Amino acid sequence: MPHLRSLFAFILAATSPLFGAAPKLPGVGAAMEAMIAQNEVAGAVTVVVTKDQTLHLESNGHADLASHRAMTPDTLMWIASMTKPITGTAIMILQDEGKLNVTDPVAKYLPDFAHLKTPSGQPANLTITQILTHTSGLGEATGPAAQAAQTLAELVPVWLAAKMQYEPGEKWKYTQSGINLAGRIVEVVSGLTFDAFLQKRLFDPIGMKDTTFYPSEAQRARMATGYTKNKDTGALAAAPARSDFGTRNRPPQGNGGLYSTANDYARFCQMLLNRGTLSGQRILSERAVGVLSAVHSGALPTGFFQNDTYGQRGLNYGWGIGTCILKTPHEGLAAMLSPGTFGHGGAWGTQAWIDPVKGVAYVLMVQRANFPNSDASEVRRVFQATAAAALAKSGGR
Repeated sequence: MPHLRSLFAFILAATSPLFGAAPKLPGVGAAMEAMIAQNEVAGAVTVVVTKDQTLHLESNGHADLASHRAMTPDTLMWIASMTKPITGTAIMILQDEGKLNVTDPVAKYLPDFAHLKTPSGQPANLTITQILTHTSGLGEATGPAAQAAQTLAELVPVWLAAKMQYEPGEKWKYTQSGINLAGRIVEVVSGLTFDAFLQKRLFDPIGMKDTTFYPSEAQRARMATGYTKNKDTGALAAAPARSDFGTRNRPPQGNGGLYSTANDYARFCQMLLNRGTLSGQRILSERAVGVLSAVHSGALPTGFFQNDTYGQRGLNYGWGIGTCILKTPHEGLAAMLSPGTFGHGGAWGTQAWIDPVKGVAYVLMVQRANFPNSDASEVRRVFQATAAAALAKSGGR
C-alpha cells in the first residue's frame, strides 16, 4: 500500500539517527514545550500508534519540578477515568466466554439489586449496559461507609442504600458507582478479585507491565507529581495525591483506580485497533471490540461538552461499554478524529483516543489536577492537531 510505505518512510526520516531511538512526529515536541512554557503542565508524554507500529513517542518537561526529575516514557501516571474502558474490556472478556451478557440484569449476579427501586417506586431492573453507559440512575457511594470500604463487595450495600438519581434510561449522567459495580460483577463471575482478573487476563498477556491499582515502591519512585495552576499567578503548585486510590486498603476501583505509563496504555490501544489481539494474544473477539466501541446510549445527549462554553456538543457523543464515542466530529479537539473514534480521558488530563477509520490512536499523559475541563484541555487539542497534521503531511493518514 503506497500510502503506508510513504508513512513509514516519513517516520524513519523523522527518527533520531541513534540506533533504537523512538520515532518522533515533527512539531509535537515543540507544541508540548509551548504548553509547558505556559505552565499548562509540568511535563508530558505523547504517543501515536497504529495496530502494530509506534509512529511517535516523546517525553517533554518534568515529572517533578522540585527535584528537576525529567519526564520519561516510563514515568508512572494516575490515569483516573482512563480505567473505565479497561473495566469495559473485562466485562467483554467474560461475555466472549459466555459467562455474562451486557444485556443481563445486574440482579442476575448480585441478587440484592432485585429489590432496588427507582425514584418513582418501580423496580430498577438495572442492566450491565446501563451501569457502563452512565444511564442507570444508580446513586453514588459517598460518606463514611464508602470511605471505610476495602473491597468492592463492601461497596455493594453502600450503592444499594444510596438514593437512585433518576429513572433508568431517562438520561445520561456521569456515575462512578455504576462502573465500580461492573468491577464487582467481574469478581462474582470470575471468582477473582478485579485487580487479579485484569492482571491475569489483560495486563500480563499484552505486556502492560506498569499498569496497576497498587503501585510498588519502585513504581512510586517513577510516579509523576500532579500539579494545579494558580488562577491568579499562573504558577504550578504540587497537588496532594488522591487518598482514595493506590493503597491496598482501598478497593480496586474500575472507575478510576489505575496507574499506568504511556507505553502500557498505548499497547491497550493497539490491541483494540487490532480488533482484539496483540503480540499473538487474543484478548477480545472482533465482535466484542465492536460491542465495546458501539453506541449503547441511544439518542441521549452524553459527555462533557453539554454547555455553552464547550458548544453544546452532547449530541456529538454517545457511550459504549465503558467508552466515550465520537459520533460526529466537531471543531476544536475533535476536528482531526473520524466518526466512531472512541476512548476516554482522565481527571488529571490524561487522554487516549482510538480512531479505527484512520487506524491510529493518540495517547497523552500529563498530571494536571485543575483543568477547567480535562477532556477539553488545550494541551489535548494541540497534541492531537499537531500529530494529525504531521501524519497528513506524510500522506499516511
